[in-house]
Amino acid sequence: MTDPVFDLHLPAAPRSSVVFASPHSGCDYRPEFLARSVLDPLTLRSSEDAYVDRLFAPATEFGAALIAARAPRAWIDFNRAAEELDPALIEGVPRASSSPRITAGLGVVPRVVANGRAIYRGKLARIEAEARIGAAWMPYHAALRSLMEETRARFGRAILIDCHSMPHEALESALRGSGPRPQVVLGDRFGASACGDVVERIEAAFAAAGLRVARNAPFAGAYVAEHYGRPAQGWHVVQIEIDRALYMDERRVAPTPRFAALQRALRSVIAEVTAIDADRDGLPLAAE
Repeated sequence: MTDPVFDLHLPAAPRSSVVFASPHSGCDYRPEFLARSVLDPLTLRSSEDAYVDRLFAPATEFGAALIAARAPRAWIDFNRAAEELDPALIEGVPRASSSPRITAGLGVVPRVVANGRAIYRGKLARIEAEARIGAAWMPYHAALRSLMEETRARFGRAILIDCHSMPHEALESALRGSGPRPQVVLGDRFGASACGDVVERIEAAFAAAGLRVARNAPFAGAYVAEHYGRPAQGWHVVQIEIDRALYMDERRVAPTPRFAALQRALRSVIAEVTAIDADRDGLPLAAE
């Protein structure tokens, strides 16, 4: 199934309680958006989790679905609530609705890209922001919600792996002090969005692939983890942040020669994570 704002990759046969999502890897920068922005295309891409969808593409081979954005984060942010409208960007939005993410210019319709660079000159009409939400945000989350519901019904629980990448400089600035920096950060909202056995299994998979792993610092999870992470109801969410320096030249937004090695390492991670419920007692079998 293909939609103008996201791609939905389904396995030939569902064999896993795990669903993968890549909400920030979209790179469909349409001419009308580029014309509206004061930034050049390369600068607009600085907020993009470039190539993350490619890193996690093997998910379908292991019986798991992958939903990946096509619309870019600079145009619409699927990891924000539809109500996170920025009064500094969108006309007619009361300032009382601001939150730290909105204040930083990172609402559902972002005002800035990385390093606080403004995307537009002036404000957007509220009707334009709401049109983007209706045309892109709503279909993406309807599809994601359906995947979670279908997966829980089939396997007894649904585990969403929300896949992201993080700027290397974010690690350097946020984690000052001695010792090696993590290469992967798992966010479970400090235990609120996923059960401990799920997070431990995911952490072990990354560690076995030779990657240094940390939890919740500097990224604990945003809207998707907050909204979909309901362990008591059988919905678990773990956000994954991968250091971009492992596979990408951040200045050029281009893969480096290390990309293939990380792909191979993540393939083993995906194989382990998708088998997370293979040995659970009482788990309903997938439909043939």
